[in-house]
Amino acid sequence: MMRSDVEYSPVGEGLRMREFWLYPCLRRLSVVGAHGAALSFTILISCLVRPGTSLFSWHPLCMSFAFCLCMAEGILLFSAEGSPLCFKSHKGKIRIHWILQTLMLLLAATGLGFMVASKSVSQLPHLTSWHSILGVITLAATTLQAACGVCLLFPKVLRIASVPRLRLYHATCGLLAYLLSTITITAAMFTDLFQAAVKGATWYGFLLLPLFPALVVMNQITNSFLPKKKLTT
Repeated sequence: MMRSDVEYSPVGEGLRMREFWLYPCLRRLSVVGAHGAALSFTILISCLVRPGTSLFSWHPLCMSFAFCLCMAEGILLFSAEGSPLCFKSHKGKIRIHWILQTLMLLLAATGLGFMVASKSVSQLPHLTSWHSILGVITLAATTLQAACGVCLLFPKVLRIASVPRLRLYHATCGLLAYLLSTITITAAMFTDLFQAAVKGATWYGFLLLPLFPALVVMNQITNSFLPKKKLTT
């Protein structure tokens, strides 16, 4: 009786699900859903705050465009399923990524400026809520993340010894910054101002919209950058 060189492994049997047609279809649907959720949330916030009615109204508008749209799309365009905002070449994706992330930083800085100006005019204290404290932490993490990305653009000039390791740190810190922004946005929905404007089942809908892209982004980065161990027999 011939002896098989490869022993049966239930883990290997489970991994065959990746070749099943349902798996890539679900992944593609999840990425499409993440794009739709990010865009829908940004549009809904734009309609809700009615920009121009007050100085503060520009703050949630700028921040939603910065983190919910630009930052999310800047990460999702690297997904294996593709993005409507990217080229096929990797250099094209990197170029669009930097355009979106630069726009995100400009919008975040503008949103912060409107918030500070609104507080100063109303003579209200700063950093009095969890949302504001988390917002400062998120802005700091995003700025450091952008600095890390600049190092990847000029590795020879800055004499970076290990570019792959820096790329791993860049992706990991980027995930952390995006999750912090999602937590900050979620905290904003618990403020008195937001709960007074949105009530009932609609409030839960708003709560779920930014969470779904965060799950897709987290899955994308962990699958792309976490080290994978080869199966041995």
